[in-house]
Amino acid sequence: MIVLIDYGVGNLYSVAKAVASVGGDVKISSSADDIKRAEKIILPGVGAFGDCMKNLEATGLIPTIKQEIFDGKKILGICVGLQIMFAGSEESPFIEGLNFFGGNVKKIRAGDLKIPHMGWNSVKFGGSKLFAGLSGEPYFYFVHSYHASPDDKNIIAATTIYGETITAALEFENIFATQFHPEKSGDVGLQVLKNFVEL
Repeated sequence: MIVLIDYGVGNLYSVAKAVASVGGDVKISSSADDIKRAEKIILPGVGAFGDCMKNLEATGLIPTIKQEIFDGKKILGICVGLQIMFAGSEESPFIEGLNFFGGNVKKIRAGDLKIPHMGWNSVKFGGSKLFAGLSGEPYFYFVHSYHASPDDKNIIAATTIYGETITAALEFENIFATQFHPEKSGDVGLQVLKNFVEL
C-alpha cells in the first residue's frame, strides 16, 4: 500500500488516480497507523510553504513521518512537498521545514520572465531511478515561484531552466521528490510515478 498523506493541501485525488493508473495500491489517509503500515508514502503540497507546514503540524503526523523515513521507508514529495523537506524557505522565513536536507528554498530569479513559473519545461536528468525508461529532455508541468537550493548538490536528480537553473527533482537514498507535478505531466509524468511505485 502507498499512503498519500492528506493534510489539507495538494491535488490528492488527481495524484491518487494517476498512481492507481500505473498499478499503485494507493490510499489517501491522515492516519499515523496507515503511514506506519504503508510500503511507501507520497507527500503532496500546493500553496505556500508556511501554510503547508502549519497544516502538517496540525495533523500531529510529523514525528511519524520522520521516523518512518529515518527507518528507510520510501517517500515521494511533490511540488511544495519537495520544498518542505528542507530547513526553511524565503517564502515563509520564520517557519521550520521537515529538515530532511540541508539548504533552503529560494525565490526564482527569472529576470523578465513571469513568476510564478507555470507551464511545461524540459527537464535534464541523470541516472535517477525516478526517470528510468525516459530519454532526452522530456517536458513536465510546473507551477511554482520558489525552488530548492540544497547544500549537497549531489542530491539534485534533475534540473530545468527558467531564468536560472532550477532544481526539478531530488533523490537521496529512500527520499525522492519532484518540483514538477507528475500527475499533470502526461505520459512522462505517469512513467515517473510508475517508477516510484515499482521501487
